[in-house]
Parts: sequence; C-alpha cells; structure tokens
Amino acid sequence: MAIMESTHIEEVVNDQTASFLKKEQGFERDIDFKEYIASKQIIVISGVRRSGKSTLLKQISLKIPQFYYINFDDERLINFTVQDFNTLIVIWKKKFQSKYILIDEIQNITNWERFVRRVYDEGYKLFITGSNAKLLSSELSTHLTGRHKKVELFPFSFKELIDYRKVNIAGSPTTETKAKILRLFDDYLINGGFPEYIKYKDNEYLKRIYEDIIYRDIITRFGIKEVKSFRELTNYIFTNFTKEVSYNTLKNILGIKTTMSVRAYVGFLEESYLVFELFKYDFSLKKQYVSDKKLYVVDNGMRNATAFYFSEDRGRLLENLVYIELRRRGKYLYYFKDRVECDFLIQEKNKIVQVLQITQKINKTNEEREFKGLINALDLLNVKNGLILTENQDEVRIINSHKIIIKPIWRWLLER
Repeated sequence: MAIMESTHIEEVVNDQTASFLKKEQGFERDIDFKEYIASKQIIVISGVRRSGKSTLLKQISLKIPQFYYINFDDERLINFTVQDFNTLIVIWKKKFQSKYILIDEIQNITNWERFVRRVYDEGYKLFITGSNAKLLSSELSTHLTGRHKKVELFPFSFKELIDYRKVNIAGSPTTETKAKILRLFDDYLINGGFPEYIKYKDNEYLKRIYEDIIYRDIITRFGIKEVKSFRELTNYIFTNFTKEVSYNTLKNILGIKTTMSVRAYVGFLEESYLVFELFKYDFSLKKQYVSDKKLYVVDNGMRNATAFYFSEDRGRLLENLVYIELRRRGKYLYYFKDRVECDFLIQEKNKIVQVLQITQKINKTNEEREFKGLINALDLLNVKNGLILTENQDEVRIINSHKIIIKPIWRWLLER
C-alpha cells in the first residue's frame, strides 16, 4: 500500500491538534491520574464507544507537558498504515520536542503495536485509547507484555454521577440529601451513565451510539454477511439480559445456522464492549467453558433505549448495574448454581473471596430462595460472610454461623 503524502498527514494532524486543544475538559473521571502519569508503562485506555475515552485523554493532557496527538477515528486517515508512522514522527518533531504521545482509537491501524513498542523503547511515554477489547488485549499480550497498564473505561459510575450533580455525601446524609440520592439512583438505574446522555438527556443519542457500534465497530469491521441474524441476536440479548443461555439455545431460537456463528457474534459484541459473558463457577475449567453463560450489557440506559422494556425488568436492571460496577472495580467474576443460584462470586488469586446476591427486596415470597442460594455458595466455597444488595433494605442477619449483610445498592455504589 502506498505511503500517504506528508502534507496530507500534516494537515490532518494540525486540524486534530487544534480541535483537541480546544476540547472541553469535561467532568474529571474517578481514576488515579498521578499513578498513570508517573508510571513508566504505556497507558492503554479501552472501553465502549462514547464512554469518555477521548475526554479522559484530554484530562491527562492537562496534567503533562507538551505532547504529540493524533486520532485515527478520522476518515482522512483511512489509508494510513504502519509505514506512515515515520512520517508522523517527523511532522511532530518539526514543531517541538516532546516525550509524550497521545493516540486515539489506535486499533484502526494494522500492526500499530510495532510502532508503539519502538517508540516506547526510545523513551516515549504513551497514552493510547481503543474500542476493541480483543484486538487491544491480544496485541498487548503478544508484543507489549509487562510494558503496559490497562484502564477499562465504562460510562459514568453512580459515584461519578453524584459528584457531577454536586451532591455532598460526606458524613450522614440529611433527609433532603438522601431523597436527592434516591431520585438520582432511580434515574441512573433506568437511563444509565453515558456522559453525553447525562448532559443532554436525549434517548435518541443512546440509540445512535448503539447503531454506530453495531454497524461501524462490528458489521463493517468483521465483514458480517448475515446482518439480519446478527441484529436479531443482539436485540434478543439486550431484551433478555442477565438470563442464563447457551449458544445452542440462541441458535435454535433465532434460526442461526451454526453454534459457531453464535459464538462468533457474541465474541464480536464482547470485543466492542457492548455485551459481557459471565461463566458459571465450577472446579472443572472444562465444565466452566461448556456451561450456560449469563449475558450482561454495558449500560442500562442503552438497553432500555433499544430493547423492549417491562416494569418487571427492574430486578434485572439492578443485577446488570451491579455487574457493570464490579467490572468497573476490576473484579474477576463468576455466577454460581448448584440446585439454587447465587448471582456473583468474586475471585482473587484463584480463591473465591466474596459472595453476592442481588434482589429488588427481601420478602416472604423470595426470602427462602435468596438466602438458600447465598448460604449454599458460602458453605460449598468456604466463605464466611455474604452480601445481599437490595433497593433500600439495610440489616444484618446471622444464618448458619454466616454473617449476611443486607445493604442498599445505592449505598454500596458510593463506597470506595
């Protein structure tokens, strides 16, 4: 492929840099900026489209000296290849000398990791963003092992939303403050945390992001031919999120030709941070892999804007919200099922350290089922205490020598 004209690249770089410098700082995300800037490693910011990766890059740029910048999510750079990086470096160095490089949507350039490895070895500090989980992780693990730190960016957490709305939660909240928190939680549960939705409250915006991801990040990128089947699968997952399902069941329900196609389609959705698979916990890794999965989606608001929504979905919205928060906190998760189900197991260093059950409320109708699932998991996995997250219950129970904490989800979300 021909190398791009230097003057064309320079023109695009100048335009992009000018726009980036004028870009609004936005609301500062809840991450440790000092840690990532001080680190010698490459900082890789990945996450779903429009979750705020470019804004986070802008916030980082305000905390460092002069820097070089380029964004590869630009149709003017569609013919840019790895051979053009040398030209890019010359263009940057003509203007000024810096050891900081910021690159947006780097996965659009094939073999990008070779350039990143080279300039890293030359002493540059790099901050890069991307919207494809597998592409980034596979290339990083192959070529940049031990040289990078990964930041997974999701839409706003509830804590970030509370800070954005300037609600003071220090100390014991007043009745008025608690009422405000609960109103915000109710809105967050239904409408999610995409930054621009929070700012403009436009449901059509959530639909547009969804369509962009489906078409630009998946159908076009992966060359999907059976577009109708893929869209039906995506809609089915969004409508039936948090439920157990098998690839074979999805194949039969939707009339897709093979389970391999279903597996591939779900993989594409995962790579674009739209859908997440949760494996059933089993002492046998083989059984974990072949068991039914539970599927979660990146944001409740996007789900409700694009799929059928029923009032009884509220419990599933709570479960999905907790799953995404646990992922945001970097937890390694499973679900548990042994006659009865427990929603989440948290694993650290090959050991289950916490067991969680999520329900809208504990009452006489569901009490036996919810506690039985939790206690069964605690006993079998030798974990002492359990946690049940509900909408607004707050108590502690002792059952079979286990301490069971029942806590409002909104309070749990605000804990560090």
